[in-house]
Amino acid sequence: MASSTVNSVFGAETTSASENLAQNWWLFLLRGILGILFGVVALIFPGPTMLSLVLLFSAYTLVDGVAGIISAVRAIRRKEERWGWLIFEGAVNIAVAILAFLWPGMTVLAFVLLVAAWAIVSGALMTAAAFRLNVSHGRWWLVLGGLLSVGYGALLVATPLIGAIVLTWWMGAYAIAFGVALVILSFKLKLRLRQNQQINRTAARTAA
Repeated sequence: MASSTVNSVFGAETTSASENLAQNWWLFLLRGILGILFGVVALIFPGPTMLSLVLLFSAYTLVDGVAGIISAVRAIRRKEERWGWLIFEGAVNIAVAILAFLWPGMTVLAFVLLVAAWAIVSGALMTAAAFRLNVSHGRWWLVLGGLLSVGYGALLVATPLIGAIVLTWWMGAYAIAFGVALVILSFKLKLRLRQNQQINRTAARTAA
Protein backbone atom coordinates (compact mmCIF):
# COMPACT_ATOMS: atom_id res chain seq x y z
CA MET A 1 0.00 0.00 0.00
CA ALA A 2 2.75 2.40 0.99
CA SER A 3 4.76 1.37 -2.06
CA SER A 4 1.88 2.11 -4.43
CA THR A 5 1.36 5.51 -2.77
CA VAL A 6 5.03 6.42 -3.22
CA ASN A 7 4.96 5.27 -6.83
CA SER A 8 1.84 7.31 -7.57
CA VAL A 9 3.35 10.43 -6.00
CA PHE A 10 6.61 9.97 -7.91
CA GLY A 11 4.65 9.34 -11.12
CA ALA A 12 2.65 12.51 -10.61
CA GLU A 13 5.80 14.58 -10.03
CA THR A 14 7.48 13.03 -13.08
CA THR A 15 4.41 13.80 -15.23
CA SER A 16 4.31 17.39 -14.02
CA ALA A 17 8.04 17.85 -14.67
CA SER A 18 7.68 16.27 -18.11
CA GLU A 19 4.83 18.63 -19.01
CA ASN A 20 6.93 21.65 -18.07
CA LEU A 21 9.87 20.38 -20.12
CA ALA A 22 7.54 19.77 -23.08
CA GLN A 23 6.69 23.48 -23.16
CA ASN A 24 10.31 24.10 -24.16
CA TRP A 25 10.40 21.53 -26.96
CA TRP A 26 11.78 24.12 -29.37
CA LEU A 27 15.04 24.36 -27.42
CA PHE A 28 15.65 20.64 -27.96
CA LEU A 29 14.85 21.19 -31.63
CA LEU A 30 17.42 24.00 -31.70
CA ARG A 31 20.05 21.78 -30.07
CA GLY A 32 19.32 19.00 -32.54
CA ILE A 33 19.56 21.28 -35.57
CA LEU A 34 22.83 22.75 -34.27
CA GLY A 35 24.22 19.25 -33.81
CA ILE A 36 23.26 18.21 -37.33
CA LEU A 37 24.71 21.40 -38.84
CA PHE A 38 27.92 20.97 -36.89
CA GLY A 39 28.17 17.35 -38.04
CA VAL A 40 27.59 18.24 -41.69
CA VAL A 41 30.21 20.99 -41.57
CA ALA A 42 32.69 18.63 -39.91
CA LEU A 43 32.14 15.93 -42.56
CA ILE A 44 32.08 18.16 -45.65
CA PHE A 45 34.73 20.68 -44.64
CA PRO A 46 37.13 18.90 -42.28
CA GLY A 47 39.45 21.45 -40.74
CA PRO A 48 42.94 21.48 -42.27
CA THR A 49 44.48 22.44 -38.92
CA MET A 50 44.02 21.45 -35.30
CA LEU A 51 43.16 25.04 -34.42
CA SER A 52 40.12 25.13 -36.72
CA LEU A 53 38.83 21.86 -35.28
CA VAL A 54 39.21 23.09 -31.69
CA LEU A 55 37.45 26.39 -32.43
CA LEU A 56 34.61 24.65 -34.27
CA PHE A 57 34.13 22.24 -31.37
CA SER A 58 34.22 24.98 -28.72
CA ALA A 59 31.66 27.08 -30.59
CA TYR A 60 29.27 24.13 -30.87
CA THR A 61 29.59 22.98 -27.24
CA LEU A 62 29.20 26.55 -25.96
CA VAL A 63 25.92 27.15 -27.82
CA ASP A 64 24.66 23.65 -27.00
CA GLY A 65 25.47 24.13 -23.32
CA VAL A 66 23.67 27.46 -23.12
CA ALA A 67 20.59 26.00 -24.85
CA GLY A 68 20.64 23.01 -22.51
CA ILE A 69 20.72 25.18 -19.40
CA ILE A 70 17.93 27.43 -20.70
CA SER A 71 15.68 24.45 -21.48
CA ALA A 72 16.20 23.01 -17.98
CA VAL A 73 15.77 26.31 -16.12
CA ARG A 74 12.59 27.17 -18.05
CA ALA A 75 11.17 23.76 -17.09
CA ILE A 76 11.54 24.41 -13.35
CA ARG A 77 8.20 25.68 -12.09
CA ARG A 78 8.18 24.40 -8.51
CA LYS A 79 10.99 23.63 -6.06
CA GLU A 80 10.36 19.89 -6.21
CA GLU A 81 10.55 19.87 -10.01
CA ARG A 82 14.23 19.78 -10.80
CA TRP A 83 16.14 19.15 -13.99
CA GLY A 84 19.51 19.45 -12.28
CA TRP A 85 21.12 16.77 -14.44
CA LEU A 86 20.37 18.78 -17.60
CA ILE A 87 21.65 21.98 -15.97
CA PHE A 88 24.84 20.21 -14.94
CA GLU A 89 25.22 18.77 -18.45
CA GLY A 90 24.92 22.27 -19.93
CA ALA A 91 27.48 23.61 -17.45
CA VAL A 92 29.91 20.82 -18.42
CA ASN A 93 29.49 21.74 -22.09
CA ILE A 94 30.22 25.40 -21.40
CA ALA A 95 33.25 24.59 -19.23
CA VAL A 96 34.73 22.30 -21.90
CA ALA A 97 34.09 24.92 -24.60
CA ILE A 98 35.93 27.58 -22.58
CA LEU A 99 38.82 25.21 -21.83
CA ALA A 100 39.18 24.27 -25.50
CA PHE A 101 39.01 27.92 -26.56
CA LEU A 102 41.67 28.98 -24.03
CA TRP A 103 43.96 26.08 -25.01
CA PRO A 104 43.95 26.21 -28.83
CA GLY A 105 47.49 24.91 -29.15
CA MET A 106 46.75 21.51 -27.59
CA THR A 107 47.96 18.35 -29.30
CA VAL A 108 45.64 15.96 -31.10
CA LEU A 109 45.98 13.44 -28.23
CA ALA A 110 45.07 16.03 -25.59
CA PHE A 111 42.07 17.15 -27.61
CA VAL A 112 40.90 13.56 -28.14
CA LEU A 113 41.04 12.89 -24.40
CA LEU A 114 39.23 16.17 -23.65
CA VAL A 115 36.44 15.34 -26.09
CA ALA A 116 36.23 11.78 -24.74
CA ALA A 117 35.85 13.00 -21.16
CA TRP A 118 33.24 15.57 -22.24
CA ALA A 119 31.23 12.98 -24.19
CA ILE A 120 31.21 10.43 -21.37
CA VAL A 121 30.30 12.90 -18.60
CA SER A 122 27.67 14.83 -20.59
CA GLY A 123 26.19 11.58 -21.94
CA ALA A 124 25.90 10.08 -18.45
CA LEU A 125 24.20 13.25 -17.16
CA MET A 126 21.76 13.29 -20.06
CA THR A 127 20.93 9.60 -19.53
CA ALA A 128 20.27 10.24 -15.84
CA ALA A 129 18.02 13.19 -16.71
CA ALA A 130 16.06 11.04 -19.16
CA PHE A 131 14.52 9.04 -16.33
CA ARG A 132 12.81 12.21 -15.08
CA LEU A 133 10.95 12.25 -18.39
CA ASN A 134 7.83 10.18 -19.05
CA VAL A 135 8.04 7.48 -21.71
CA SER A 136 5.18 9.17 -23.57
CA HIS A 137 7.24 12.36 -23.81
CA GLY A 138 10.13 10.64 -25.63
CA ARG A 139 12.26 9.36 -22.73
CA TRP A 140 14.08 6.78 -24.83
CA TRP A 141 15.19 9.33 -27.42
CA LEU A 142 16.86 11.30 -24.63
CA VAL A 143 18.39 8.05 -23.36
CA LEU A 144 19.61 7.33 -26.90
CA GLY A 145 21.27 10.75 -27.11
CA GLY A 146 23.04 10.11 -23.80
CA LEU A 147 24.18 6.62 -24.77
CA LEU A 148 25.47 7.88 -28.11
CA SER A 149 27.63 10.39 -26.23
CA VAL A 150 28.94 7.78 -23.80
CA GLY A 151 29.65 5.35 -26.64
CA TYR A 152 31.47 8.02 -28.65
CA GLY A 153 33.59 8.93 -25.63
CA ALA A 154 34.43 5.29 -24.99
CA LEU A 155 35.46 4.87 -28.64
CA LEU A 156 37.84 7.82 -28.36
CA VAL A 157 39.34 6.45 -25.15
CA ALA A 158 39.92 3.09 -26.86
CA THR A 159 41.59 4.67 -29.90
CA PRO A 160 43.21 7.93 -28.75
CA LEU A 161 46.03 7.93 -31.32
CA ILE A 162 44.02 9.07 -34.34
CA GLY A 163 44.64 11.93 -36.72
CA ALA A 164 42.80 15.23 -36.73
CA ILE A 165 40.93 14.42 -39.96
CA VAL A 166 39.68 11.06 -38.69
CA LEU A 167 38.67 12.70 -35.41
CA THR A 168 36.71 15.32 -37.36
CA TRP A 169 34.86 12.64 -39.32
CA TRP A 170 34.00 10.70 -36.19
CA MET A 171 32.88 13.87 -34.45
CA GLY A 172 30.72 14.81 -37.43
CA ALA A 173 29.02 11.40 -37.55
CA TYR A 174 28.37 11.49 -33.80
CA ALA A 175 26.97 15.04 -33.91
CA ILE A 176 24.54 14.15 -36.71
CA ALA A 177 23.26 11.04 -34.88
CA PHE A 178 22.97 12.99 -31.62
CA GLY A 179 21.20 15.86 -33.37
CA VAL A 180 18.69 13.54 -35.04
CA ALA A 181 17.85 11.99 -31.64
CA LEU A 182 17.18 15.44 -30.15
CA VAL A 183 15.09 16.55 -33.14
CA ILE A 184 12.88 13.45 -32.79
CA LEU A 185 12.66 14.08 -29.03
CA SER A 186 11.57 17.68 -29.65
CA PHE A 187 8.72 16.57 -31.92
CA LYS A 188 7.63 13.98 -29.34
CA LEU A 189 7.53 16.74 -26.73
CA LYS A 190 5.64 19.06 -29.08
CA LEU A 191 3.08 16.37 -29.90
CA ARG A 192 2.54 15.61 -26.22
CA LEU A 193 2.16 19.32 -25.46
CA ARG A 194 -0.53 19.71 -28.14
CA GLN A 195 -2.39 16.66 -26.84
CA ASN A 196 -2.39 18.05 -23.30
CA GLN A 197 -3.57 21.45 -24.51
CA GLN A 198 -6.43 19.78 -26.38
CA ILE A 199 -7.37 17.78 -23.28
CA ASN A 200 -7.33 20.94 -21.16
CA ARG A 201 -9.52 22.82 -23.64
CA THR A 202 -12.01 19.95 -23.75
CA ALA A 203 -12.09 19.78 -19.95
CA ALA A 204 -12.65 23.54 -19.72
CA ARG A 205 -15.58 23.40 -22.19
CA THR A 206 -17.09 20.47 -20.29
CA ALA A 207 -16.79 22.29 -16.96
CA ALA A 208 -18.38 25.39 -18.43
